[in-house]
Order: sequence, then structure tokens, then C-alpha cells
Amino acid sequence: MNGTIYLADAIKRFREAKEQCDRSLAQMKAGAYVINTSRGKLIDTTALITALKSGQLGGVALDVYEEEEGIFFEDHSNTVLQDDELSRLLTFPNVLISAHQAFLTREALGEIARVTVQNILAMEAGKSFLEGTNLGG
Repeated sequence: MNGTIYLADAIKRFREAKEQCDRSLAQMKAGAYVINTSRGKLIDTTALITALKSGQLGGVALDVYEEEEGIFFEDHSNTVLQDDELSRLLTFPNVLISAHQAFLTREALGEIARVTVQNILAMEAGKSFLEGTNLGG
């Protein structure tokens, strides 16, 4: 029950943050830059493209993208990019997009290794995985 309440609260907070980001985009000073290293889905990509085309935004730097799964960390050099919004973003000379790198810190990689080892040991001992472990695809 507590997990359900927590998840519902997290979803509500995410929606509120996204709504605030969408409002803020329209209210930004002309020529402002947007830098998003948080969550890709916080920014409406269509609104971002509109703001870039109109000159409302001077530029954008993203290391997250709302539909990034399956795009980054894969070799797509011999395929056509099927995401029209990402394709459009990539045509702007004032847009920089990179794959999300937040997990590449010493602390994050250390925590990933610690949790992985703890879960392997728990599995071998017939115990439950650490709280928050998600083995879903």
C-alpha cells in the first residue's frame, strides 16, 4: 500500500513539474537557452521545436530526450531514424543532444555495482532483492 501511495505521489509531482516546464518555456526571455539534464519527458518536444523555430529560444542542450529508449547507446548508422521530432531537433544548428550520462559518475557506477552484488548474494541465499530493484523489461 505504501508503494502505491508513493508511486501515485511521484506521478502527480512529475505531472506538476512537466506542466510548470511547459508554462516556463512560453514565458522565457526571447533568446534564452534550455538545458535539460533531468528527465526527457519534462519538456514537450513539440513545444520545444516551436519555440526554436520562432526564435523564442536561442538554443537547446539535452542529455535526455522524452523518447530516448532504444535510440542512444545503439549503433543506428545503417538505419533511418524513425523519430520525426528527434530528427527535426537534430537539424537545428543551435541544438546539442547527447545520450544521458548521469549514471557515468564514480558514485553512480559504485552504487550500481553494490546493488548488483547485493542482489546476486540475496538470490543465492534465497532472500528478496533489495527494495526498489526492478527486473522488468
